[in-house]
Amino acid sequence: MATDAKPETLLITLTGKDRPGVTSAIFATLARAGVEVVDVEQIVLRRRLVLGVLVTAPRDWKRLRTDIERVAEELGMTVDVDRGTGDNRPRPHGRSHVTVIGTPLKASAMSAIAGRIADSGANIDRIERMARYPVTAIDLHVSGADPEALRAVLAGEAARQGIDVAVQPANLLRRGMRLIVMDVDSTLIQGEVIEMIAAHAGCEAEVAAITEAAMRGELDFEQSLRERVRLLAGVPATALDEVYDAILLAPGARTMVRTLRRLGYRFAIVSGGFTQITDRLAAELGIHFSRANELEIVDGVLTGGIVGDVVDRSGKARALREFAAEVGVSEAATIAIGDGANDLDMLNAAGLGIAYNAKPLVRDAADTSVNVPYLDAILYLLGISREEIEAADAEAGYVTPAPPV
Repeated sequence: MATDAKPETLLITLTGKDRPGVTSAIFATLARAGVEVVDVEQIVLRRRLVLGVLVTAPRDWKRLRTDIERVAEELGMTVDVDRGTGDNRPRPHGRSHVTVIGTPLKASAMSAIAGRIADSGANIDRIERMARYPVTAIDLHVSGADPEALRAVLAGEAARQGIDVAVQPANLLRRGMRLIVMDVDSTLIQGEVIEMIAAHAGCEAEVAAITEAAMRGELDFEQSLRERVRLLAGVPATALDEVYDAILLAPGARTMVRTLRRLGYRFAIVSGGFTQITDRLAAELGIHFSRANELEIVDGVLTGGIVGDVVDRSGKARALREFAAEVGVSEAATIAIGDGANDLDMLNAAGLGIAYNAKPLVRDAADTSVNVPYLDAILYLLGISREEIEAADAEAGYVTPAPPV
């Protein structure tokens, strides 16, 4: 006769100072009892271990409890054995990864974020640390709330707390190969290339003012670009070599590209800047695709003109779609990173749009924002921990700086 009765199970929770052999000793005892493993969770915090094992209950479950208590005593640990029925409850629909980043990350901020998650009717199923240095990054596995609705709630709280919070649906896209499309000026690199060139023409302040207005969305990008480029007329082309040599990458840029290339990701840079700079950056960093504007040069001098069509706001989104088609991934499997109004269409076209140290207009429109000055913090949004990054670098012979004591 069929029955829907749930099997009896035992939840064994062991806590104490971590040491080699703890897990093997517990499972050796369980093996002798002939039980089946239903679920296992283990964490270690500052050498304190918490091990939870859910197993089917044997007929003589009290004897197993006695054996487990004896092993725990020999290990100098405490144990709790709770008898019940069935497995863990399935997680509700609406599963998300909520990544919290702070420098520092205060308990008050975590309290506020956890409170908003609870207010949304969601549950935090699991928590793990992704990084401690140079930022603190914590990944929360959350279920029971629509990711889009949760993102809206947590965005406001993140702004109040002065931290970054990213909400992403927990699906296979997060684990698959993706295409990263990045802006260049003030994203991949520090500063604006056109202003660096303008310094050679003696009009840096004037160009910078136009750039700032364009990035805030106050000026049409193509019009503002052509106006700025006209001011560069007469600058020798050799100045571009000096500009390239003076470029500073965003902190963590090389780490991010290096790490994700190991995982099979593809990269593209799409810039309202100039091919004379971006093509060299792509070659140096191993970036697969590059699209930007081309400065017109005649007889070794900048004419103040641009060759061909301008890569503007819509052009960046179009480039993202074309690169995705060439790689063979859907737009949902793309990640766009940018800081200015010129990046908005690209950010909206991507499966995940990240505003990186962006203007308020862009932060409000993007899926999420990262406001710490480390581009590799984006790796934590993808479920890659600092320890994994450093282990891969060590294996490849790269030396990473030690965190402060």
